[in-house]
Amino acid sequence: MPTPDPQLGAFEEFVEHRLPALYRYACVLTGNRHDAEDLVQEALTRTGASWWRVRRKDDPEGYVRTAMVRIMSNRWRRSGREELTPDPPDRGTLDPGFERVTADAGLAAALGGLPPRMRVVLVLRYVEQLEDNEIAAMLGCSPGTVRSQASRALAKLRTAATTAEEDSRG
Repeated sequence: MPTPDPQLGAFEEFVEHRLPALYRYACVLTGNRHDAEDLVQEALTRTGASWWRVRRKDDPEGYVRTAMVRIMSNRWRRSGREELTPDPPDRGTLDPGFERVTADAGLAAALGGLPPRMRVVLVLRYVEQLEDNEIAAMLGCSPGTVRSQASRALAKLRTAATTAEEDSRG
């Protein structure tokens, strides 16, 4: 009988415990469930292949999340801008940072309406609480680009909120 691979067992345990949180994170990044499932699968496939190295990191989940952001960044470079239909994640047990984002259906819809790069910049800045230079390193751009993307994204969210408020009044 072959000896079970301890690395495989550790990886399976990680996936079992952290998959819901990774999926919710991917939903916020991608804006829809289908792309989120693909993103999580690709990130776990890539990191699972070298789990022995990932496990030694202080934060394996952070490593997988970084892989997800880099995969998204590579997709933008290949495909350009896409229009995504908002599809908020399930309302199961949420991580505290994601509760703020998904608690308001209007906010989730507005985030889903942003171009993917703007959405990722906001998630990394306000949910992950990363600095502009850290975000820039992850996305392969300058800190100035991160700031301008964040500024434009916030302006779009303000416009969406104002429009929604006017629609509800009138």
